[in-house]
Amino acid sequence: MRACEVLIVGGGPAGSSAAWHLKRAGADVLLLDRERFPRLKLCAGWITPEVVRELEMDLDAYPHRLLTFPRLRVHYGRLSLPVPCVQHSIRRYEFDAWLLERSGAVVEQHNVRDIVADGDGYVIDGEYRCRYLIGAGGTRCPVYRNLFKGLNPRAHELQIVTLEHEIEYDWEDPDCHLWFCDEGLPGYSWYVPKESGWLNVGIGGFAERIKSAGQDIKTHWTRFAAKLGDQLTRGAHYDPAGYSYFLRGRVDVVRRDNAFITGDAAGLASRDLGEGIGPAIRSGLRAAEAILHGATYQLDDVTGMSVASIARSMLTRAARPFGPHGRRRASDRGAAHGLRHDNQ
Repeated sequence: MRACEVLIVGGGPAGSSAAWHLKRAGADVLLLDRERFPRLKLCAGWITPEVVRELEMDLDAYPHRLLTFPRLRVHYGRLSLPVPCVQHSIRRYEFDAWLLERSGAVVEQHNVRDIVADGDGYVIDGEYRCRYLIGAGGTRCPVYRNLFKGLNPRAHELQIVTLEHEIEYDWEDPDCHLWFCDEGLPGYSWYVPKESGWLNVGIGGFAERIKSAGQDIKTHWTRFAAKLGDQLTRGAHYDPAGYSYFLRGRVDVVRRDNAFITGDAAGLASRDLGEGIGPAIRSGLRAAEAILHGATYQLDDVTGMSVASIARSMLTRAARPFGPHGRRRASDRGAAHGLRHDNQ
C-alpha cells in the first residue's frame, strides 16, 4: 500500500495550490486525479489580480496564453457600459497543467472511489494510506461524497448550470463582454478572448429558476449564439458542453478530523459572478497552512463578491493608466492574434 503524509484528491487550482504550498515546506505529498494533465476544463478562464498575487505569479514569465483586459464591457438590456479595470484571461487547459507541474508534487492518475477513516488517517481504495486528506475534486469530489455530504448538503437553489465552448477563433474585439439577465436568463453570458486566437463563450444561470420558468439552458444558448454570430463571432461554429456547480452557501463543516474540503468541493464560488478560481486557490492554501502550522481551517472569508475585486482593480487602473493598445500577430495574413498584458 502506498503511504504518504498528505494525499490530495484533485489537480485543479485548489489541489495544486495546496500541493505547491506543502511541497515548499518539505511535506510528503501525493496528488491523485482521474484525468491526465493537461486536460480539457470547461471554464471561462478569467483570473483576478488577487489570484495573480496569491499564486506569486510573474506574468512576464508565464509560459502560456494570457491576456490582460483594461476594461470589461457590461450589458444589461439596452444599457452597455465600459468598465475600466484590470482582469486576466487564461486557458484552463494550460493554466491548470502549469500550476500542477509547478507544485512539484508527485501526481498519479487514479479515479478515487472509496475512502475509509483508519486511526488518525485514511485509506483510499485499499491502495493508498495518508495522515491528511484534502478534497479538491470539484463538485463531484469523492472526499465530499464520502466524508462531508451528510454534513454539508447542497443547496439546490444555488446550483448553476452552464453551456460553453472554447474554440480557436481569430477574434477582432479584444474586450471581455458580459451580458446580464439577457432575454430572461437568470444569470449571465460571456465572451472572453484568449491570447493567440482562442475564445471562450458561454452562458450560466440558476438551474431551478430556469426550470420553474419552463425554459432550458439549450434554448438560451441558441439565442446567445445567434446574437454573437450577428455581432462578434461571424462564421464561428459551436459545439457547447455543459457542467454544473454551486455558489457559496452555508458551509458548516470544512474539516473533519484530518480531512479537508476545498474549492468547488465545498461550494465556494462567488454569489454574484460565480467566480470559483480565487476561492479555490485561497481554500487550498489555507488547508496547507492548517496542516503545516496547525492554523484554524475556516473559509468564511475566502469568497468575496467578484464585483469588489473589479472595483479594486478599477482603482489600480486609475492609478496606473495603460498605454495604447498593442496587437501581437502570429503572422501577417489573418493569423490569430492576442493582446499580451505587457502590450496593453
